[in-house]
Amino acid sequence: MKSDTPVHLVCSDLEGVFLPEIWIAFAEKTGIPELRLTTRDISDYDALMAHRLKILKARGLKLPDIQAVIAAMDPLPGAVEFLDWLRPAAPLLVVSDTFVEFAGPLMRKLGHPTLLCNRLEVAADGTIERHRMRQADGKKKVAEAMRSLNYAVIGIGDSYNDIAMLQAAHHGILYRPPENVRTEHPGFPVAAGFGELKRMLAAILAGAKGG
Repeated sequence: MKSDTPVHLVCSDLEGVFLPEIWIAFAEKTGIPELRLTTRDISDYDALMAHRLKILKARGLKLPDIQAVIAAMDPLPGAVEFLDWLRPAAPLLVVSDTFVEFAGPLMRKLGHPTLLCNRLEVAADGTIERHRMRQADGKKKVAEAMRSLNYAVIGIGDSYNDIAMLQAAHHGILYRPPENVRTEHPGFPVAAGFGELKRMLAAILAGAKGG
């Protein structure tokens, strides 16, 4: 017998939600302010990555240099506890523009949620040659694909590159976005911390159970 009660699934961004921004951490470690730019500042991800890789090559910085910084990073305060709460409440897909080569150690610290992301092409000496996106508009397409499987999708993100995913979801939530993103997309509710995000998700899930 078919149930009319929706089954919710969460599609969430990674950096800025559960993890610090990797490139900002690397910029602080290397003292290169130009690497602080993220998708909170530049909406065109290909242009942003071209900017980053140009700087890396000019400075002779390679993948192991970035991985060394990542190895010392920890999840944002409250992230692990939030994921422990969410895990039995609803399935989660972490949908990110980061790369497999960056994310491994940090995903272990988060309890290994399912991560959909991209890959880097790396030379034998560790030089990052180029980035390879899994597909164009990947975050949006994940949300659309989950909707096509009859999930009621809850999207969570903080940056320009999350907006299409939030728009494709049944419920979109901005999590601690910068003022420019918040101002340009006033239609989304904003969570200022994990406590507020948990309350928002609990209300959505309770509404579904109540019919």
